[in-house]
Amino acid sequence: MSTTVLWLAAAILLGIVEIFTATFGIICFSVGAVGAAAVSYFGLDVMWQWGIFIVVSLLAFAFVRPMLMRLLNKNEIKTNADAIIGRKVKVTETIDASAQTGRVAVDGDSWKAVSADGSIIEQGSVVEIVNRDSIVLTVK
Repeated sequence: MSTTVLWLAAAILLGIVEIFTATFGIICFSVGAVGAAAVSYFGLDVMWQWGIFIVVSLLAFAFVRPMLMRLLNKNEIKTNADAIIGRKVKVTETIDASAQTGRVAVDGDSWKAVSADGSIIEQGSVVEIVNRDSIVLTVK
């Protein structure tokens, strides 16, 4: 059996494994195996085949995988509590790290809040939610 056929079989097998994992990591090795099969088809020795496999796989990890990940996450909709990050809200109780007090209003609900830099934020101020840790919001 020629090495070209082996490389193509590896590419197909890796492609099938990718279908079940959907991580876009294994597909990079499949692309590398196709590159190695092409080199094998033109008669280059095994060292060239492995070299091309490694280089093409790394290039796929560097360029193809990020593109696929962006496409996959393009339509991701933040839901529940993660959807409030980045929103501007009003401080309903002065935020003071030393007194461990502070609350903000988010869609009619009152959330405990802390300042991102530890500063005091007065009641009535408008702040942006930058993080959420359980039921405590970090604002700036």
